[in-house]
Amino acid sequence: MPFARRSASFDRRTLLRASLGLGLGLAVAPLLSACGEGGGTAGKAAAKSRGALPRTVAVNTVTADLAGTATGVPHAYFSYPKSPVRSVQGTPLKGVAPIKAMTETFVPPAPGRAENAAWQAIEKRLGGQVDITAVPADDYGTKFSTMIASGDLADLFMYPETGGVAHKAAFFASQCADLTPFLSGDHVKAYPNLAAIPASAWQECLYGDKLYGVPITRYGTSGAGFYRHDLFREVGVESLDDISGLDRFLEVCKELTRPKERQYAIVAGATNLLAMSAGAPYQWAMDKKTGKFTADLETVAYRHAVETAAKLYKAGCYYPGTLQMTGAQKAQYTDLFKNGKGAYVYDGMPPYLAPSTGYVESMAAVDKSFDVRPMVPFGPTAVAWSDNTTLSETYIKKAPKERVEAILRLLDFIAAPFGSEEYTLINFGVEGADHARDARGNPVLTARGSLEVGVPWGKLSSATPALFSATNKDAVTHAHQAYTRLIPKLGRADHLDFTSPTWDSEGTGSLGTLKGDGLKDIISGRKSMKDYDALVKDWLAKGGEKARAEFEEAAQQSTKETAK
Repeated sequence: MPFARRSASFDRRTLLRASLGLGLGLAVAPLLSACGEGGGTAGKAAAKSRGALPRTVAVNTVTADLAGTATGVPHAYFSYPKSPVRSVQGTPLKGVAPIKAMTETFVPPAPGRAENAAWQAIEKRLGGQVDITAVPADDYGTKFSTMIASGDLADLFMYPETGGVAHKAAFFASQCADLTPFLSGDHVKAYPNLAAIPASAWQECLYGDKLYGVPITRYGTSGAGFYRHDLFREVGVESLDDISGLDRFLEVCKELTRPKERQYAIVAGATNLLAMSAGAPYQWAMDKKTGKFTADLETVAYRHAVETAAKLYKAGCYYPGTLQMTGAQKAQYTDLFKNGKGAYVYDGMPPYLAPSTGYVESMAAVDKSFDVRPMVPFGPTAVAWSDNTTLSETYIKKAPKERVEAILRLLDFIAAPFGSEEYTLINFGVEGADHARDARGNPVLTARGSLEVGVPWGKLSSATPALFSATNKDAVTHAHQAYTRLIPKLGRADHLDFTSPTWDSEGTGSLGTLKGDGLKDIISGRKSMKDYDALVKDWLAKGGEKARAEFEEAAQQSTKETAK
């Protein structure tokens, strides 16, 4: 994405919600019991009904310099439209009572409405008032828990990236608007920008046969991190195709590690990259013939990835101290990489092109010889994980039909496509006050604009992602090439077709922490690969086996219903 606010959130979800985050650990969010059990399949294992999904229609209002694909490669742009066009006509909130929204933010508080030209201009276009409570990301889980406990739900709220309630489906059924009648099938055509969101992103909003949320869309996969092409080239790797597998990667990393120069091959972790390169599944794999589920930890490929990570650590390839870092310390380890202390770092893709703070621009400011590019999984068995179809989702508090429709019109406005008038207002503010056009006609934020566009509209809904940089055509090309390789390698995440109450409540919470901590012990040498089986057994006993049973129950139920 072309601005830092979305970039930060994307990689945070990558770090906290992917199966290993940094390649190792996960944060735990506070979990609350759901308010009532609701109806339907709330709190039960169930197959998600594809019939409840919106019938999506791709939209591209601006001709791309590098075209995307229907399968998920994003459009790429070398310049910004000189005359953005409207994607939403009229004033969608005219006559609507003020809407209260709560979401997270990764930037300092933006100026309030009275001092914020961008906020004022957006609300003028909307014809109504949106009161946004922006909570620092590290505090959002606690704030969300407080909101739920008090029973004072915002009209519109983002669900925490790291989990929020113990029984999600039950909570949504009892507290949130059922959006199925508004958005399923052709109903979504009333909201054209929401209709452009890929079907895969909507899948995460399904619970049984009900559609409750609106996705904050991302790229389908978080990618596999970033590497210094100039350093890899020094040791004979001209192309990532030159890395034939995990053993070759180990050799390359040993050559890249130069302690006397304070340069190391890896900053933080590489387990996710290794696991994808080995062909390990994203969280779970399903046997289509038997309906049986296998956890990633149980596979030979994942074990091989962990074993290789341990060899890398023993060889001294990790920057000292970074293996133990968590998502909360992301700025520390990414700064080490940006300042030339490592050859590879695991992070989500959007920060690559972000202005000023992104990898390309910030590393060029340190040393123009730094040639940073997106990493992709390597070797003949490589897959890409479907770990970032969304950042999270937003939900609407139960309300009369007319108010739900008004809030959906707001979300449709926020989801305006790249280059549109609405997108420009949300991301670059008002021309003259918040941004100016450079010599090539691209909007560049002013000091005032950098603050004013900090209002986190993009954490309530988002446009279908696009690749754009006002300063570096080559970097846009590298990103597009990476997705061109990643998207065809996407592995099918079958478990996302089903609801498992145990996985919903513990998969990225207690089970994720158990897994991450156990792998840190093995990779760092505090324990050995002989302890791997004990970790798997413990993980299964404390919830993994129960989640498996629920997934298999839901799959069997789906098979029976299909056979009718």
